[in-house]
Amino acid sequence: MHIDRLEKRWATVSLGIAGLFVLVILGSAFFQGIHAPSHIETIDSASLHLSGEFAEDKLGVHEDAAGNITVRIVAGRYGFYPQDIVLPTDTPLTFRMVSQDVIHGVHIPMTNMGTMIVPGYVAEVKTVLHQAGAYPLICNEYCGMGHAHMWNNIKVIGKAQWAALKHSQGDANHE
Repeated sequence: MHIDRLEKRWATVSLGIAGLFVLVILGSAFFQGIHAPSHIETIDSASLHLSGEFAEDKLGVHEDAAGNITVRIVAGRYGFYPQDIVLPTDTPLTFRMVSQDVIHGVHIPMTNMGTMIVPGYVAEVKTVLHQAGAYPLICNEYCGMGHAHMWNNIKVIGKAQWAALKHSQGDANHE
């Protein structure tokens, strides 16, 4: 079987371009810390609100004694709960999210934070928000008629403001 020299060149160029694309994807995933989820946790979506870490009184921002911040969010038609979240800049954050009903996507524009929230599973994302300001947390997976209105407010403040906020909340809790 004879293959023309021009056909060999085009095949080589095509395979080279495909190989270059694969290298770019793998390189960007490696250098930007993008990886497939590996720690799979299951949860009963029907009883989220009754007990455990996703009970209504345990949602939102929680800081442990070591200063680790965990944000617990429940996605349900058509909102993220709690609605308003305040977080500090330049601090490692762990977002733990679950769905009450259908598949939701979650994304904070202008950051690297985004994932899918599948019913029955806990989605966990670790990130750091470097810029103070207001960010929307939006659903980027069509989840029904109210999908366009499914968003949340995230306010990122400086570490000094965060310390003052924690101090004032601590004083309020001790009164």
